[in-house]
Formats: sequence, structure tokens, C-alpha cells
Amino acid sequence: MKQNTENRNFFRAAFSSVITSKDFRFAWFSNVFFFSGLWTQTLVLGWIAFEMTGSEFLVALFTAARLAPMILGPIAGAFADRLNKVHLLMAACGWAAVAISVVAVLAGTGMLEYWGLVVAGLAIGMAQSPSQPARGALVAELVPARELSNANALNALALNMTQVVGPGIGGIMIATLGAPAALWVSTSWYVLSLLMLLPLRKHQNLSSGQEHGSMLRLMVEGLKLVGRNRLAVGVLLVTFSANALLWPVYQSFMPIFAEQRLHLDAAGLGALLMAAGIGGLLGSIAIASLGDFKFKGALFVYGTMVWAALWAVFAFLTNVPAAFIILCLVGFSSAAFGVLQTTLLLIVTPPELHGRVMGIQELAIGIMPIATLLLGLAAESIGVALTTFIAAVLLILVLGLLVMLIPAVTKIGRETSGELVETKIVSP
Repeated sequence: MKQNTENRNFFRAAFSSVITSKDFRFAWFSNVFFFSGLWTQTLVLGWIAFEMTGSEFLVALFTAARLAPMILGPIAGAFADRLNKVHLLMAACGWAAVAISVVAVLAGTGMLEYWGLVVAGLAIGMAQSPSQPARGALVAELVPARELSNANALNALALNMTQVVGPGIGGIMIATLGAPAALWVSTSWYVLSLLMLLPLRKHQNLSSGQEHGSMLRLMVEGLKLVGRNRLAVGVLLVTFSANALLWPVYQSFMPIFAEQRLHLDAAGLGALLMAAGIGGLLGSIAIASLGDFKFKGALFVYGTMVWAALWAVFAFLTNVPAAFIILCLVGFSSAAFGVLQTTLLLIVTPPELHGRVMGIQELAIGIMPIATLLLGLAAESIGVALTTFIAAVLLILVLGLLVMLIPAVTKIGRETSGELVETKIVSP
């Protein structure tokens, strides 16, 4: 009886924001379906690209095209502060469903060429990346401040949970029914995501500053205000470094690790990504269960360093069981980065700036296309294993330097730090 009570209490603590907020519940399920489509298409399109070309660099080029719209982050953030966030997300879901449907038709009729795949990746990226600032900022409007860390952890949980389901379905369907069928499944996820947003379509932005000034002025003002906030800058530097050095490995090179070093087929690749997703799922639940804990900044920085160290170990593995275990640990440790980068930015900036700071975060993530190309060139020359190992070591060194230069980042979330920079927007 006591064990059942403890289990119920743990469940309520871990899923408190979904349980207590009806609106966030709809948004969360929309995210579940959206990320399901994202992960299914990531595996399928990456596999198609490598099967078409057999080239690490051309796979990286396709990934770069898919991620290129991230550079629109500041513009998308200004739109998120000015326009209705829910309407923006609905438009993104509709666009994604149409774009992936076109790719599915071309793949099913044998008309999909490599350069067409690159263009398709760009079109799909236009649905995903510009919607992220609205998706991140909306959380702070749907839950109270005390639930912010939990809500962002549950959004990361959605991402990792679908990272388990999406690749698994995608890999099995490639092996049994072919890539086009898997792409149609991805399309259905986006449609379901759109349907979950319908109950929220009358939601109004709660930030007070979005109605003032032109879109350009909002964007420039946001860049200046965030630039003066050293804690926000520190968090963004971690985001930039991780996306420049290691996230391209996961986004682009996993098909190559699977086929060349571990000798796995498409189903094996799906299972490999599922292992990372299971780890991320467990890590996100662990963070969500902590509630409004005090050591958010420390967990963010040092957890990211552990994540990098595990990638350095994974880089040279050729033993399949060991690769699955380490990749599961990679996923678990990645939760510290994935959950807390957004939470910390929302903590250290005022509500009227949330859309734009999420847009700047998306811009920091937007280094990934360029980094993917550079890492692709390196992998062509020295191999994916050595490239990944060097990138992991560099990230550890960069984070160590950041801790020395801006130590207050590791104290975000502590009541005794007193170091949060309050940024106010002055209306004209």
C-alpha cells in the first residue's frame, strides 16, 4: 500500500504541469505528435540520403539544408512576441504535413533525386525551426512559474519519448514496407499535432511588449537586451557550443555509425536511436520529478560535460551491445542540456522577451548546418569516429572555460545566488 502511494506521488510530481493545466496538456500532446513526425522523418530521410549517395559529406549537406532555417530564429522570435503563438504553431504543423506528403509521393513514385531531397529537407526545416521560439515561449504562458522547470522537462520528455517511438516505427517500416510508407506515418503525426492545438486557438499572448514597434525594432531590441544579460549569454554559449560540436553528430552521422562501424541495417539504426531515446526519456522524467529544484545551472553545465564525455567513449565502439548501453547513457545525460537550456533562459529574462530569447536560442542552434558541413568534411578525411571524439573533447574544454569566465551560470536556480540580471523593456 505504501509503495503504491509513493508511486502515485512520484507520478504526480513528475507530471504535475500536465495534470494541473488543461491548456498545457493540449500543447504537450501536440508536441508529442509533432516530435513523433520529426523523429520518424529524421531517420527515414537520413537513411534515404545515405542510400542514395554513400557519402558522409552529402548526408551532412542534406542535414545542413534541413537545419538551415534555424538562422531565422531572431525573426521567428519577434513574430512569436507579436503574433498569436498557437496560430503560428498550427501553421507550422500544416506546412510540415504538406511538405512531407510531397516527399512521400516523390519517393513512392521513384521520382525523388538527391537534390530534390535537399530541397525537401529545406522545406521541412521551414516548418520545424521557425516554430520553435513560439513553442518554447508558450510554455511560460500556460503554466505558473513554479511549474516551469517541470513543464520544460515534460516537453523534453515528449521529445525523447517520440525519439523512442519515431525511429522504431521508421526503421521497421523501412525494412518491411519501404521508406515512402514511413513518410506517410510521419505526415499523420503532424496532422494529429495540429488537431491538438485547435482547443487553444483563442489563446492570446500574455507578454505586454509585443504590440510596440516594428518587427525589425522588436528583433534588434531583443538582441540588445539579451546581449546585456550575462547569464542569458552564458546559457546561450553552452547551447551554441553543443550544437556546433556534438549535436550534428547525432543529427547526421548515426546512419554512418550504424552501417560502417556497427554493421546494422535500417531496423538496427532505429533500435540504436531508440536506445538514446529511452535514456533521454528516463533523464527527462528524473529532472521533471525534481520539481523547482535549486541547482539547475550546475546540472545544466556539468551534465552537458558528462554527455560530451560519453560521446567520446561511443565514438570508437564497434561492439553492438556496448554501443547500445553507452548511447542509452548519452540520452540520459543529454536531458540535462535539453531540458534546462530553455528553462534557464526563461528564468533569467522577463516574459515580454521570451519569444525573442527563444528565437536567439534557435539562432544559436542554427550553427548546426554550418557545423554539420565542417564535421562532414572532417569525417570524409579522418572518419566519423575520430571526428566525434575530437568534437567531444573540445566541448568539454569549452565548457570548462565558460565555468571559469561566467561561474554564475552554474548558480542559476539557487535562491542565495542573487545574481539574476533583470531586464526590462521600456515602451516608446
